[in-house]
Parts: sequence; structure tokens; C-alpha cells
Amino acid sequence: MEEGIIILDFGSQYTQLIARRVREHKVYCEILPFNTDIKKIKSKNPRGIILSGGPSSVISDHAPLPSEALFKSEIPILGICYGLQLIGKFFNGKVSKAKRREYGFAEFTADDKSDLFYNLPDTFDVWMSHGDRLETLPEGFRSTGHTENAPIAAVADAKRKVFGIQFHPEVVHTSRGSDILRNFLYRICECTGNWTPEHFVDSTIKNIIKQADGTKVICGVSGGVDSTVTAYLLHKAIGDNFIPIFVDNGLLRKDESEEVQQVFSNMNLHYIDAADDFLKNLKGVVDPEIKRKIIGRKFIDIFEKEAKKIGNITFLAQGTLYPDVIESVSTWGPSDTIKSHHNVGGLPDKMNLTLIEPLRELFKDEVRAAGEVLNIDKEILMRHPFPGPGLAIRILGEVTEKRLKLLRKADSIFISELKKHGWYDKVWQALVVLLPVQSVGVMGDERTYENVVCLRSVNSLDGMTADWSALPIELLQKVSNRIINEIKGINRVVYDISSKPPATIEWE
Repeated sequence: MEEGIIILDFGSQYTQLIARRVREHKVYCEILPFNTDIKKIKSKNPRGIILSGGPSSVISDHAPLPSEALFKSEIPILGICYGLQLIGKFFNGKVSKAKRREYGFAEFTADDKSDLFYNLPDTFDVWMSHGDRLETLPEGFRSTGHTENAPIAAVADAKRKVFGIQFHPEVVHTSRGSDILRNFLYRICECTGNWTPEHFVDSTIKNIIKQADGTKVICGVSGGVDSTVTAYLLHKAIGDNFIPIFVDNGLLRKDESEEVQQVFSNMNLHYIDAADDFLKNLKGVVDPEIKRKIIGRKFIDIFEKEAKKIGNITFLAQGTLYPDVIESVSTWGPSDTIKSHHNVGGLPDKMNLTLIEPLRELFKDEVRAAGEVLNIDKEILMRHPFPGPGLAIRILGEVTEKRLKLLRKADSIFISELKKHGWYDKVWQALVVLLPVQSVGVMGDERTYENVVCLRSVNSLDGMTADWSALPIELLQKVSNRIINEIKGINRVVYDISSKPPATIEWE
């Protein structure tokens, strides 16, 4: 890590948001579990460490605690909420239950302008979320701010470069939160802000050349943003030694197969029609996790067979993103995995190919920024996310050719109407889900008993959190009418108004 920040995750719902905010200041960061060994942390040579908030209490017997060596490392530290209380605990301050829990807005007053509050007003709104509070200062620290309910809401030890704040600077509700993080990154950690799309592209190309070391690399491409940017990076790095492979798994959207082949027409694309094979393997399967793993294993099986045909292949590239890694592997200990992502959890334990994942450290918007540097067509870069398992996880229940045809037609109508009415680029992701239920309807004075589809559209920055899109009623009405009138087999359309969390964007 040339210049970066380590974020230690203590289970906060905002941990990924901290990472987003840090990167917005052009500083690279990584999220690691709270109990990561100090040797591993130091091996990354971070400029600073941020301790996230968390749902636990430091005065609990089961509180998640980092190594004591962390606070003796001489690496600048910023503790947020639970992180502040950890600082109090390790430096012999007193943490106790607050007389009144504090959730929501509070007015923060900066009593002492430490570097953390450089060039900020004396008072500003902050967002609180805590049940404990720091009662007495830890040794060697001074109090630098308070709220009505928290007499010690910020502490600083400038000599040891350890700072703590009771509120959350990463949320938009804290009016000067971005400035506080910038002060920590630039004034305290002395970062220079070299995490730019241009820097990422240049360094990634160099890393690919070094890792591939003159051998051939294959990559499964789908025409989506992630695999396309991955392919362009590899093609620019190793030229003809990069071989994109497009596996038509029969789970794609309308006309997508032809579109993908056009996108990679300037590369040595290998096209494989495996639709029948995938459908055969998915026959009778209804569990979403099993679907994902079947599809993941089948992809790898095809890639390995194709690699043997090509010869001299040891590497498989994938468009895995940082949210895929975060959601598939808990960063905080033995908690439940939300779901296996195709690019991460869907892979078999043993493969004959070594993975190259050039986008593994990026969020979706950062991928698009890298794509712009690579001069990829904007229409491709702005495509909505599409899952690796394709329509298989948008069909609840068994995947069949008949159900795929219904979903393709409904999806095509929804997307085309979004584009026609200027809404496609206003939302993060839009999709249609085919439900495993049928409903009674009336068409031409005749009773029908047909399928139900659900429209889903969300607004998001990086897919980690999302709100449902308030699409115009007129648009939803037009889409519903078209789907019901034009697709025989669907007689009811509903709209999903769930946010993430608690729901996920995809239904499976």
C-alpha cells in the first residue's frame, strides 16, 4: 500500500461508509477485522488507522478489542464513537453508561481547536449513536469538544497523534464530517491524495504485467461494467496474451449475447454457447445459494476446459469488486454472510487457475471512473449492475426456458421505458423479478391464472446501501400496461418499495 488508511471494523453499520468518505478525499483505504494482528497492519505501512463504531459496549465482558500494541504503534489513530471509547479504555479513562442514550442530531462545540477541527466553526451539527460515554479523560489526553449530553465528545493527544470523537463524521447528517476526515487524512496523517483513477489504471496495468509474467490470461466477460473494465485493463496490459471468453449461459437479457460480442469485437473473443448445459444443471433447483454455486462451478469448469484448449493458461481474471468481498466475507468475525457473490462465494474451493482480480479494491463508481480513463464508451460504463448468475436469481423458484422468456420480455419493456422517459440514468439499478406465484385476473371477460412480476428500481452510490426509486406513477402505469398486454403469461405487476437494509437489491 503506497499511501493508505486502515479501517478496523468493530461491526458498525457505517464502516463501509467510512471507506467511501476516505476515498472521496483521494486516499486509498482498506477495511480489516478489528482483531487483525498488528504485524499485518504494519506490513501495509498505513499512514493512519481509523477505528469504526460498533454496537458493542467497551465495558462489556465480550467487547471486541484490538491488540494493545495498536496504540503503541506510533501510527496516527482516529477513533469514531465506539473507537473513542476504546481509546478511553486503553489509556485508563473511564467509560460508563450514559444517563441518557443519544441517537440523532446534536450540537457539537469545539472547545479546543486540535488539528482535527482545523478551520472549522466553533459549533456544528453532528450525528450521535451511542449508549455509553467517556466520563473521565484518558491519560495524556485533553478534551476538545462536547455536546449537551456528552461532556467529553472529542479527545486528542497531539503528541501520540491519537484522536477520538463520539459522533459519526462519515454520515451526511454531520455537517462538517467531511472536513474532519480531510483534516485527519491530510493534516495528521500527511496523506497527499494520490488515489485517482489515472493512478489506479497505471499501477494496475503494471501489476498485471508483473503478475502475468508473459503468460496468457483468460477472463469471463458479460458486457457489464465490471467485466468490461477488467477486460480493457488486461488487454491494455498484455495485449494478445489476454483472451476474453464469453460464455452464453442462457441466463442473459434480451439481445445481450449479440451486444456482448460487438463490445469485444476488437479483441480475440472466444464465444461459447452453453445455455443448454446451464439449464440442465439448474433443473429442479430453487435454493438461491445453490443456484449461485452451481453457476459459479459451471463457469469455472468451462473456463478450465477452454484454457486447456488454448494452452499455457494459468490465470483467470474476474471483475470482483470491493462490496462483493465485504458482503461475502465477514470483516468482523463469525457473523452470517449476507449472500455468496458469484465472483467470490460461488467459486469452488479448488481450481486449476490462479485468480487475477484487478478491481477487487474498487467500489462501482470508482470502476466507472477507471473506465473513463480507458476511454470505454459511456453507454457501457453507465449500464446498470447485472449479477453474475444473471436472470437465474431474478427468477424465484426453478429456472426454466419458459420462465426465462417471460422475464426477458418483461425486463426489456421496463428498461426500454426507463430510457424512453429519461429515468434510466437517474437510478442506480432497475430490474424485474419473476415471482413463484400466480394470481387470478380477468382479460377479455375471461378468467386468467397467470404469473406475477415485481418491478425493482433503487438509488445508490455503491450498492452497499440503497433506497427504492420514487418513479413517476405514469411511468409505472405504462410499464405495467405494456407487460400485461404484450406478454401472455403475466397478469399482475407489483412494485418493490423496500430499501437496503433491511432488504438486498436483488431478491436472491
